[in-house]
Amino acid sequence: MDLASLETPCLVLDKGKVARNIKRLDRRMAKLGAAMRPHGKTAKNIDIMRPALAGQPGGITVSTLKEAEYYFENGINDIVYAVGIAPVKLPRVIRLIREGADIAVLLDSVAQAGFVADKARQHGVTIPALIEIDSDGHRAGVAPGDPLLVEIGRLLNESEHVVLRGVLTHAGGSYDCKTGDEIRAMAEQERAMAVKCAGQLRENGLPCPVVSVGSTPTSHFARDLSGVSEVRAGVYIFHDLVMAGLGVCDLNDIALSVLTAVIGHQREKGWVIIDAGFTALSKDRGTASQAVDQGYGLVCDLNGEPCTDLIVAVTNQEHGIIQARGGEPLDVQRFPVGSMVRILPNHACATAGMHERYYVVDGATAVTDVWERVNGW
Repeated sequence: MDLASLETPCLVLDKGKVARNIKRLDRRMAKLGAAMRPHGKTAKNIDIMRPALAGQPGGITVSTLKEAEYYFENGINDIVYAVGIAPVKLPRVIRLIREGADIAVLLDSVAQAGFVADKARQHGVTIPALIEIDSDGHRAGVAPGDPLLVEIGRLLNESEHVVLRGVLTHAGGSYDCKTGDEIRAMAEQERAMAVKCAGQLRENGLPCPVVSVGSTPTSHFARDLSGVSEVRAGVYIFHDLVMAGLGVCDLNDIALSVLTAVIGHQREKGWVIIDAGFTALSKDRGTASQAVDQGYGLVCDLNGEPCTDLIVAVTNQEHGIIQARGGEPLDVQRFPVGSMVRILPNHACATAGMHERYYVVDGATAVTDVWERVNGW
Protein backbone atom coordinates (compact mmCIF):
# COMPACT_ATOMS: atom_id res chain seq x y z
CA MET A 1 0.00 0.00 0.00
CA ASP A 2 1.22 3.49 -0.88
CA LEU A 3 -0.07 6.92 0.11
CA ALA A 4 -1.07 7.59 -3.49
CA SER A 5 -3.53 4.68 -3.31
CA LEU A 6 -5.35 5.81 -0.16
CA GLU A 7 -8.83 7.30 -0.02
CA THR A 8 -8.66 10.88 1.20
CA PRO A 9 -8.70 12.64 3.56
CA CYS A 10 -6.76 10.46 5.97
CA LEU A 11 -4.17 10.77 8.72
CA VAL A 12 -0.50 10.01 8.01
CA LEU A 13 2.09 9.34 10.71
CA ASP A 14 5.85 9.16 10.15
CA LYS A 15 7.10 6.67 12.75
CA GLY A 16 10.76 7.61 12.25
CA LYS A 17 9.99 11.18 13.29
CA VAL A 18 7.95 9.89 16.23
CA ALA A 19 10.93 7.86 17.45
CA ARG A 20 13.28 10.84 17.16
CA ASN A 21 10.86 13.17 18.96
CA ILE A 22 10.48 10.73 21.85
CA LYS A 23 14.22 10.17 22.21
CA ARG A 24 14.93 13.89 22.16
CA LEU A 25 12.72 14.66 25.16
CA ASP A 26 13.72 11.48 26.99
CA ARG A 27 17.37 12.54 26.79
CA ARG A 28 16.51 16.01 28.08
CA MET A 29 14.52 14.65 31.02
CA ALA A 30 17.34 12.23 31.89
CA LYS A 31 19.76 15.17 32.12
CA LEU A 32 17.36 17.08 34.37
CA GLY A 33 16.68 14.03 36.53
CA ALA A 34 12.92 13.83 35.98
CA ALA A 35 10.76 10.88 35.02
CA MET A 36 8.38 11.15 32.06
CA ARG A 37 4.68 10.40 32.39
CA PRO A 38 3.72 10.71 28.71
CA HIS A 39 0.25 11.94 27.89
CA GLY A 40 -1.82 9.49 25.88
CA LYS A 41 -4.38 12.04 24.69
CA THR A 42 -2.44 13.00 21.58
CA ALA A 43 -1.57 9.50 20.39
CA LYS A 44 -4.65 7.57 21.58
CA ASN A 45 -2.86 4.45 20.39
CA ILE A 46 -0.81 1.80 22.20
CA ASP A 47 1.70 1.28 19.37
CA ILE A 48 2.76 4.90 19.77
CA MET A 49 2.71 4.93 23.57
CA ARG A 50 4.88 1.84 24.03
CA PRO A 51 8.06 3.50 22.72
CA ALA A 52 7.16 6.64 24.72
CA LEU A 53 7.16 4.48 27.87
CA ALA A 54 10.41 2.68 27.10
CA GLY A 55 12.93 3.43 29.84
CA GLN A 56 10.34 5.30 31.93
CA PRO A 57 8.69 4.20 35.21
CA GLY A 58 5.61 3.14 33.26
CA GLY A 59 2.90 5.62 34.16
CA ILE A 60 0.83 7.58 31.66
CA THR A 61 -1.54 10.52 31.65
CA VAL A 62 -4.97 10.46 30.01
CA SER A 63 -7.67 13.04 29.33
CA THR A 64 -10.65 10.71 28.92
CA LEU A 65 -11.81 7.58 30.71
CA LYS A 66 -12.10 5.84 27.35
CA GLU A 67 -8.34 6.35 26.97
CA ALA A 68 -7.83 5.01 30.50
CA GLU A 69 -9.86 1.89 29.75
CA TYR A 70 -8.10 1.35 26.42
CA TYR A 71 -4.58 1.71 27.79
CA PHE A 72 -5.40 -0.45 30.81
CA GLU A 73 -6.71 -3.18 28.49
CA ASN A 74 -3.36 -2.94 26.72
CA GLY A 75 -1.33 -3.55 29.86
CA ILE A 76 -0.73 -0.07 31.30
CA ASN A 77 -1.71 0.00 34.97
CA ASP A 78 -0.41 3.33 36.34
CA ILE A 79 -2.73 6.09 35.06
CA VAL A 80 -3.44 9.72 35.97
CA TYR A 81 -6.79 11.01 34.73
CA ALA A 82 -5.75 14.64 34.40
CA VAL A 83 -9.14 16.32 33.99
CA GLY A 84 -11.12 17.54 36.99
CA ILE A 85 -13.33 14.71 38.16
CA ALA A 86 -17.14 14.80 37.90
CA PRO A 87 -19.49 12.60 39.98
CA VAL A 88 -20.95 10.86 36.91
CA LYS A 89 -17.51 9.53 35.98
CA LEU A 90 -16.66 7.91 39.28
CA PRO A 91 -18.43 4.59 38.54
CA ARG A 92 -16.04 3.99 35.62
CA VAL A 93 -13.06 4.98 37.78
CA ILE A 94 -14.20 2.56 40.47
CA ARG A 95 -14.66 -0.22 37.93
CA LEU A 96 -11.11 0.29 36.69
CA ILE A 97 -9.76 0.20 40.25
CA ARG A 98 -11.64 -3.02 40.97
CA GLU A 99 -10.14 -4.54 37.83
CA GLY A 100 -6.65 -3.71 39.09
CA ALA A 101 -5.86 -0.29 37.64
CA ASP A 102 -3.97 2.26 39.72
CA ILE A 103 -5.85 5.32 38.43
CA ALA A 104 -5.62 8.68 40.18
CA VAL A 105 -8.24 11.41 39.80
CA LEU A 106 -7.70 15.16 39.76
CA LEU A 107 -9.60 17.76 41.79
CA ASP A 108 -9.38 21.34 43.03
CA SER A 109 -12.41 21.86 45.30
CA VAL A 110 -13.91 20.79 48.59
CA ALA A 111 -17.00 19.63 46.70
CA GLN A 112 -14.96 17.23 44.56
CA ALA A 113 -13.03 15.95 47.58
CA GLY A 114 -16.34 15.29 49.32
CA PHE A 115 -18.04 13.30 46.58
CA VAL A 116 -14.88 11.32 45.78
CA ALA A 117 -14.58 10.30 49.44
CA ASP A 118 -18.29 9.48 49.71
CA LYS A 119 -18.38 7.39 46.56
CA ALA A 120 -15.19 5.52 47.49
CA ARG A 121 -16.64 4.71 50.91
CA GLN A 122 -19.96 3.55 49.44
CA HIS A 123 -18.19 1.14 47.09
CA GLY A 124 -15.47 0.02 49.49
CA VAL A 125 -12.55 1.06 47.30
CA THR A 126 -9.62 3.42 47.71
CA ILE A 127 -9.27 6.22 45.16
CA PRO A 128 -5.95 8.04 44.74
CA ALA A 129 -6.29 11.80 44.20
CA LEU A 130 -4.08 14.68 43.09
CA ILE A 131 -4.82 18.33 43.82
CA GLU A 132 -4.67 20.55 40.74
CA ILE A 133 -2.55 23.70 41.05
CA ASP A 134 -3.07 26.87 39.01
CA SER A 135 0.48 27.88 38.11
CA ASP A 136 -0.31 30.38 35.33
CA GLY A 137 -3.94 31.50 35.40
CA HIS A 138 -4.56 29.36 32.34
CA ARG A 139 -7.42 27.20 33.50
CA ALA A 140 -8.37 25.32 36.66
CA GLY A 141 -6.56 24.72 39.93
CA VAL A 142 -5.87 26.06 43.42
CA ALA A 143 -3.62 29.12 43.63
CA PRO A 144 -0.32 28.69 45.49
CA GLY A 145 -0.64 30.00 49.04
CA ASP A 146 -4.44 29.64 49.09
CA PRO A 147 -5.58 28.01 52.38
CA LEU A 148 -7.97 25.96 50.24
CA LEU A 149 -5.07 23.72 49.29
CA VAL A 150 -4.54 22.52 52.85
CA GLU A 151 -8.30 22.29 53.45
CA ILE A 152 -8.70 19.95 50.47
CA GLY A 153 -5.59 18.03 51.47
CA ARG A 154 -6.92 17.41 54.97
CA LEU A 155 -10.31 16.25 53.70
CA LEU A 156 -8.61 13.75 51.42
CA ASN A 157 -6.08 12.60 53.99
CA GLU A 158 -8.71 12.09 56.69
CA SER A 159 -10.80 9.83 54.46
CA GLU A 160 -10.13 6.13 54.87
CA HIS A 161 -10.96 5.58 51.22
CA VAL A 162 -8.90 8.29 49.51
CA VAL A 163 -5.12 8.53 49.15
CA LEU A 164 -3.63 12.01 48.76
CA ARG A 165 -1.01 11.44 46.06
CA GLY A 166 0.24 15.01 45.70
CA VAL A 167 -0.08 17.99 43.35
CA LEU A 168 -0.33 18.42 39.60
CA THR A 169 -0.11 21.48 37.36
CA HIS A 170 -0.12 22.23 33.64
CA ALA A 171 1.43 25.43 32.29
CA GLY A 172 -0.95 25.77 29.36
CA GLY A 173 -0.06 29.45 29.26
CA SER A 174 3.25 28.43 27.68
CA TYR A 175 1.39 28.11 24.36
CA ASP A 176 0.92 31.88 24.40
CA CYS A 177 4.60 32.70 24.87
CA LYS A 178 6.41 34.60 22.15
CA THR A 179 10.07 33.78 22.83
CA GLY A 180 12.23 31.02 24.20
CA ASP A 181 13.07 33.18 27.21
CA GLU A 182 9.36 33.54 27.97
CA ILE A 183 8.90 29.76 27.82
CA ARG A 184 11.92 29.24 30.08
CA ALA A 185 10.44 31.70 32.58
CA MET A 186 7.09 29.90 32.37
CA ALA A 187 8.81 26.55 32.98
CA GLU A 188 10.47 27.89 36.12
CA GLN A 189 7.19 29.43 37.30
CA GLU A 190 5.43 26.10 36.77
CA ARG A 191 8.10 24.21 38.71
CA ALA A 192 8.39 26.74 41.54
CA MET A 193 4.66 26.98 42.15
CA ALA A 194 4.15 23.22 42.17
CA VAL A 195 7.07 22.78 44.57
CA LYS A 196 5.73 25.59 46.78
CA CYS A 197 2.34 23.89 47.02
CA ALA A 198 3.96 20.55 47.82
CA GLY A 199 5.83 22.30 50.63
CA GLN A 200 2.61 23.89 51.87
CA LEU A 201 1.02 20.45 52.23
CA ARG A 202 4.07 18.91 53.88
CA GLU A 203 4.42 21.79 56.36
CA ASN A 204 0.89 20.98 57.50
CA GLY A 205 1.68 17.32 58.06
CA LEU A 206 0.14 16.11 54.81
CA PRO A 207 1.75 13.69 52.35
CA CYS A 208 2.82 14.88 48.91
CA PRO A 209 4.89 12.18 47.20
CA VAL A 210 3.97 13.35 43.68
CA VAL A 211 4.88 16.76 42.26
CA SER A 212 3.72 16.59 38.64
CA VAL A 213 4.30 19.34 36.07
CA GLY A 214 4.32 19.55 32.34
CA SER A 215 3.52 20.84 28.91
CA THR A 216 5.37 20.21 25.68
CA PRO A 217 6.85 23.75 25.54
CA THR A 218 7.99 23.92 29.18
CA SER A 219 9.41 20.40 29.13
CA HIS A 220 11.68 21.37 26.22
CA PHE A 221 12.79 24.70 27.70
CA ALA A 222 13.04 23.93 31.44
CA ARG A 223 16.51 24.36 32.93
CA ASP A 224 15.76 23.11 36.43
CA LEU A 225 13.33 20.45 37.63
CA SER A 226 14.46 20.18 41.23
CA GLY A 227 11.62 19.18 43.52
CA VAL A 228 9.62 17.73 40.62
CA SER A 229 8.88 14.01 40.59
CA GLU A 230 7.47 13.70 37.05
CA VAL A 231 6.89 15.60 33.82
CA ARG A 232 3.85 15.18 31.60
CA ALA A 233 3.75 15.99 27.88
CA GLY A 234 1.91 14.61 24.86
CA VAL A 235 2.22 16.78 21.76
CA TYR A 236 6.01 16.25 21.75
CA ILE A 237 5.48 12.80 20.25
CA PHE A 238 4.11 14.33 17.03
CA HIS A 239 4.82 18.08 17.27
CA ASP A 240 2.81 20.53 15.16
CA LEU A 241 2.87 24.02 13.66
CA VAL A 242 2.19 25.72 16.99
CA MET A 243 5.22 23.97 18.48
CA ALA A 244 7.30 25.00 15.47
CA GLY A 245 6.10 28.57 15.88
CA LEU A 246 7.21 28.51 19.53
CA GLY A 247 10.66 27.25 18.56
CA VAL A 248 10.10 23.89 20.27
CA CYS A 249 10.69 21.98 17.03
CA ASP A 250 11.44 22.42 13.34
CA LEU A 251 8.94 21.86 10.54
CA ASN A 252 10.75 18.66 9.63
CA ASP A 253 10.13 17.26 13.13
CA ILE A 254 6.34 17.25 12.64
CA ALA A 255 5.34 13.60 12.36
CA LEU A 256 1.64 14.06 11.63
CA SER A 257 -0.06 15.19 8.44
CA VAL A 258 -3.38 14.91 6.65
CA LEU A 259 -3.31 13.41 3.15
CA THR A 260 -5.77 15.15 0.84
CA ALA A 261 -6.63 15.16 -2.86
CA VAL A 262 -6.96 18.14 -5.19
CA ILE A 263 -10.57 18.21 -6.40
CA GLY A 264 -10.72 21.50 -8.27
CA HIS A 265 -9.40 24.98 -9.07
CA GLN A 266 -10.59 28.56 -9.15
CA ARG A 267 -8.00 29.78 -11.64
CA GLU A 268 -8.93 33.45 -11.61
CA LYS A 269 -8.62 33.49 -7.81
CA GLY A 270 -5.50 31.35 -7.69
CA TRP A 271 -7.24 28.75 -5.52
CA VAL A 272 -6.54 25.04 -5.30
CA ILE A 273 -9.48 23.18 -3.75
CA ILE A 274 -8.89 20.01 -1.70
CA ASP A 275 -11.15 17.43 -0.06
CA ALA A 276 -9.94 18.19 3.48
CA GLY A 277 -12.06 20.75 5.28
CA PHE A 278 -12.46 21.45 8.96
CA THR A 279 -13.79 17.94 9.60
CA ALA A 280 -10.39 16.60 8.53
CA LEU A 281 -8.07 19.41 9.66
CA SER A 282 -10.04 20.83 12.63
CA LYS A 283 -10.87 24.49 13.13
CA ASP A 284 -7.81 25.09 15.28
CA ARG A 285 -6.09 28.38 14.41
CA GLY A 286 -3.38 28.20 17.02
CA THR A 287 -0.78 29.90 14.83
CA ALA A 288 -2.95 32.96 14.16
CA SER A 289 -1.39 34.83 17.09
CA GLN A 290 2.16 33.74 16.26
CA ALA A 291 4.72 35.52 14.09
CA VAL A 292 3.89 33.18 11.18
CA ASP A 293 0.18 32.49 10.61
CA GLN A 294 -0.15 29.04 9.03
CA GLY A 295 -3.86 29.32 8.27
CA TYR A 296 -5.52 25.94 8.78
CA GLY A 297 -2.33 24.08 7.95
CA LEU A 298 0.88 24.15 5.92
CA VAL A 299 0.95 22.40 2.54
CA CYS A 300 3.50 19.67 1.80
CA ASP A 301 4.03 17.54 -1.27
CA LEU A 302 3.15 13.84 -1.26
CA ASN A 303 6.59 13.01 0.19
CA GLY A 304 5.99 15.34 3.12
CA GLU A 305 8.34 18.11 1.97
CA PRO A 306 6.92 21.50 3.10
CA CYS A 307 5.84 24.02 0.46
CA THR A 308 6.46 26.95 2.79
CA ASP A 309 4.73 29.44 0.47
CA LEU A 310 1.36 27.63 0.59
CA ILE A 311 -1.24 27.30 3.33
CA VAL A 312 -4.83 26.13 3.67
CA ALA A 313 -6.34 29.61 3.94
CA VAL A 314 -10.04 28.70 4.12
CA THR A 315 -11.97 25.63 5.26
CA ASN A 316 -15.58 24.55 4.89
CA GLN A 317 -16.89 21.29 6.25
CA GLU A 318 -15.42 19.05 3.52
CA HIS A 319 -13.49 21.58 1.40
CA GLY A 320 -10.20 23.32 1.94
CA ILE A 321 -8.76 26.13 -0.17
CA ILE A 322 -5.02 26.31 -0.72
CA GLN A 323 -3.64 29.78 -1.39
CA ALA A 324 -0.25 31.44 -1.55
CA ARG A 325 0.69 32.70 1.88
CA GLY A 326 0.86 36.32 0.82
CA GLY A 327 -2.30 36.19 -1.29
CA GLU A 328 -0.42 36.51 -4.57
CA PRO A 329 -1.77 34.54 -7.58
CA LEU A 330 -1.03 30.82 -7.40
CA ASP A 331 -0.14 28.77 -10.44
CA VAL A 332 -2.77 26.08 -10.06
CA GLN A 333 -1.02 23.94 -12.67
CA ARG A 334 1.38 22.94 -9.90
CA PHE A 335 -1.47 20.87 -8.47
CA PRO A 336 -3.48 19.02 -11.13
CA VAL A 337 -6.90 17.69 -10.22
CA GLY A 338 -6.41 14.26 -8.67
CA SER A 339 -2.95 14.99 -7.33
CA MET A 340 -2.30 14.66 -3.59
CA VAL A 341 -0.72 16.84 -0.96
CA ARG A 342 -0.20 16.56 2.78
CA ILE A 343 -1.18 19.22 5.32
CA LEU A 344 0.78 19.79 8.53
CA PRO A 345 -1.59 20.59 11.42
CA ASN A 346 -1.69 23.59 13.71
CA HIS A 347 -2.55 21.41 16.70
CA ALA A 348 -1.76 17.70 16.53
CA CYS A 349 -4.34 16.69 19.16
CA ALA A 350 -7.20 18.55 17.46
CA THR A 351 -6.41 17.30 13.97
CA ALA A 352 -5.76 13.70 14.98
CA GLY A 353 -9.04 13.76 16.93
CA MET A 354 -10.92 14.05 13.62
CA HIS A 355 -9.65 10.63 12.41
CA GLU A 356 -10.08 6.96 13.35
CA ARG A 357 -6.68 5.62 12.33
CA TYR A 358 -3.11 6.38 11.31
CA TYR A 359 -1.55 5.31 8.04
CA VAL A 360 2.03 4.78 9.10
CA VAL A 361 5.03 5.59 6.92
CA ASP A 362 8.75 5.84 7.60
CA GLY A 363 10.27 8.68 5.63
CA ALA A 364 8.70 7.61 2.33
CA THR A 365 5.25 7.07 0.81
CA ALA A 366 5.02 3.30 1.43
CA VAL A 367 2.43 2.51 4.11
CA THR A 368 3.96 0.06 6.58
CA ASP A 369 1.15 -0.17 9.17
CA VAL A 370 -2.36 0.98 9.98
CA TRP A 371 -2.89 1.87 13.63
CA GLU A 372 -6.34 2.45 15.09
CA ARG A 373 -7.10 5.37 17.43
CA VAL A 374 -9.38 5.30 20.46
CA ASN A 375 -11.67 8.32 20.14
CA GLY A 376 -14.52 9.47 22.34
CA TRP A 377 -14.90 9.88 26.11
